[in-house]
Amino acid sequence: MLTTLKTAYTDTRAGDLAWALGREPLPALATLDLELDGTRAQLRLLGASHQVLLDDESGSCSETVACMPGSSSPLPLGVSKRLGRWEYEFATRVETLSRGSFAGRAQDLLALVSEHPNGLAGTFPGDPYAFTALLVQRHGGQVSWRTWHAYPQEGRLVATRTRVAVGAGEAAAGAAAPG
Repeated sequence: MLTTLKTAYTDTRAGDLAWALGREPLPALATLDLELDGTRAQLRLLGASHQVLLDDESGSCSETVACMPGSSSPLPLGVSKRLGRWEYEFATRVETLSRGSFAGRAQDLLALVSEHPNGLAGTFPGDPYAFTALLVQRHGGQVSWRTWHAYPQEGRLVATRTRVAVGAGEAAAGAAAPG
């Protein structure tokens, strides 16, 4: 799903993004609610980037990547944590692209996410390449999502990848193991 966000483009620097787990739902400009084989997922586009909420009988997870007032924690390159019975892994990458490469990459990503049934993308007024996009999927005992935060004025694209192994015991730990 592709939407135009009705707000000013407030995230002006990729370096201002911060990451947080466990935050309460923040005001959203657009949401997409999904049911992924017993796990409820809500993708949320914020005025300052994204929030993903997961919930099932094993527990819940809230991930926020945004420019959060008062937060001095930079966006980490990687995180691995246990959240109750879930294993959580997060990674981020920042790409710096030329103007032409940025436009092409932005068009490709917006097409990919907007045409996917589990995707949500929002463009900001004033620049068609200023966007935030999220795509979630479930594979067996894992729910994973990717996000992209575009900063055309800097030529930077911040990409995140998250994987949550849902369920209990050794099955969840085995599903979260790199392979």
